Amino acid sequence: MRWMWIDTIVTYEPDKRLVAIKNVSLAEEHLHEHFPVTATLPAQPVMPASLMIEGMAQTAGILVGSLRRFKEKVVLAKIQRAEINADVIPGQCIRYDARIERIDPMGAGTSGTIERMDHRTGQWEKIGETEIMFSHVDQNMSGLAFPEHNFVFSDSFRNVLRSSGLGHLMD
Repeated sequence: MRWMWIDTIVTYEPDKRLVAIKNVSLAEEHLHEHFPVTATLPAQPVMPASLMIEGMAQTAGILVGSLRRFKEKVVLAKIQRAEINADVIPGQCIRYDARIERIDPMGAGTSGTIERMDHRTGQWEKIGETEIMFSHVDQNMSGLAFPEHNFVFSDSFRNVLRSSGLGHLMD
């Protein structure tokens, strides 16, 4: 994974739930193009909904990978439902709360909520929900050649786990 859309993990309940945080900052270059100044409007930087969904997928993917201690390559298979009802702007936080709904040898189903917090109020507000399916590549793509190393859970994911105090999950 080249880009990380979560900054830290704040809650981990083995085999059940993982909660991650993303701090949205005006220093992030993608915000400068979403939405830029026009002839009639000032700049309106907003975190793209697609990146919030990706952050939720990363959070849920880490949870699914942790079920088998990252021995399997877990990939996004399907976004069954994704709904985001409000914008997130620089200076706000996003909280991704992912839960396991089902797990079997072929993959896993997750549900999740997306919340935002404005530091001025200190209150979390639910702004979205997701249902995401993951596949265990090694189980579902037999006969295809994949690298032996786990190319899904890259150094970026390992760094998030270590900095969140969850490095032991990779042993």
